[in-house]
Amino acid sequence: MKPEVKAFYDESTSTLTYLVYDPQSKDAILIDPVLNYDPNSGKISFESLDEVEKFIKDNNLKLSHSLETHAHADHLSGAYYLKKRFPDVVVGIGRNITKVQKFFAGVFNMKKLKTDGSQFDLLLDDGELVNAGTLSLKVFYTPGHTPACSSYLIGDALFTGDTIFMPDFGTARVDFPEGSAHDLYESIQNKLYELPDETRVFVGHDYQPGGRELKYETTIGEEKTRNIQISKETTEEDYTKFRSERDAKLDAPRLLLPSIQVNIDGGKLPDAEENGTRYIKIPLKIEE
Repeated sequence: MKPEVKAFYDESTSTLTYLVYDPQSKDAILIDPVLNYDPNSGKISFESLDEVEKFIKDNNLKLSHSLETHAHADHLSGAYYLKKRFPDVVVGIGRNITKVQKFFAGVFNMKKLKTDGSQFDLLLDDGELVNAGTLSLKVFYTPGHTPACSSYLIGDALFTGDTIFMPDFGTARVDFPEGSAHDLYESIQNKLYELPDETRVFVGHDYQPGGRELKYETTIGEEKTRNIQISKETTEEDYTKFRSERDAKLDAPRLLLPSIQVNIDGGKLPDAEENGTRYIKIPLKIEE
């Protein structure tokens, strides 16, 4: 099956949200919704969700699932507020989200955070098949960027999150807690690159290297032959060396601290305190 794919691009975070649907049955799945956040003012807004909602309603789509590829470190998830608009939607993520929750609950001293994944309606297992009306989805665990990354295959369309990007940009960084160049290499070479060459690939971000126009769709065949960081012929030794050297030069993502706190809690913002205001924690590192 070749489902229709509608992409929504959040320019401020270079993030792609995808709505995957069957134009005949109108069944639909959403992947990686965005909640808009301005770190300078602390303003939360809903432009991205408004755009998704409008498309769903204008096309009379039946949204059954909203899936996260991982706990994002560069944007806030819109899943919690999407569910307020579509109460019957099932919000899912890979079961290994619990590993990420347990680690960051300590980092942010989030004593009330449940670390059993119960913020999500559905915890997905590697190889699991999910039926959404006429759409069928297969889960691939693709750890490396984080230990909880998943990619989703719907018909001939693969949604890779941050695991792999357009061929001229490469792959995700692996310097987050429990990230692993070895794991990412294995995920790409032994899972993604084993799929048919004609499989369509939809990436989670596009950073438009060299100032080129936005691109977010490629194929497994193109990735295997043209990815500048990891082709089918790239050795693990070369890839690991490259990632180690490159990641050492990268700054932390601009929205890392707010994103992680919100996203490990299913996209729910912190509760308001007695003055009616919500607060994000910013751990301080004092160099002496």
